[in-house]
Amino acid sequence: QVQLVESGGGLVQAGGSLRLSCAASGRTSNYIMGWFRQAPGKAREFVAAISWSGGGTNYADSVKGRFTISRDNTKNTVYLQMSSLKPGDTAVYSCAASNGRSWRRGLVTDYDYWGQGTQVTVSS
Repeated sequence: QVQLVESGGGLVQAGGSLRLSCAASGRTSNYIMGWFRQAPGKAREFVAAISWSGGGTNYADSVKGRFTISRDNTKNTVYLQMSSLKPGDTAVYSCAASNGRSWRRGLVTDYDYWGQGTQVTVSS
């Protein structure tokens, strides 16, 4: 069983930066890790994913070039560095862990474990 806890969310002005962290209680070094977000009234959407080694990453087009996903397997932690934030990035951001599926696809259904989420609000 894996438990995920996100932190680092908050209120930031447009153009600002935030770094989200996701700490895992279990050993997740061989799991694919992803970040998803859900805005009010909208479906959950893929943001970024990273392979177990950290050598492969995948991003949604809407965040490519602005967000960076990384992981530290010695700390069982995944990060999402967000820069040049826009009001449209406002959402609850959740991390997720996938055992044995592809980091390339970005599908909600590929992920087995989910955190509770952290709120990110970007003001204009």
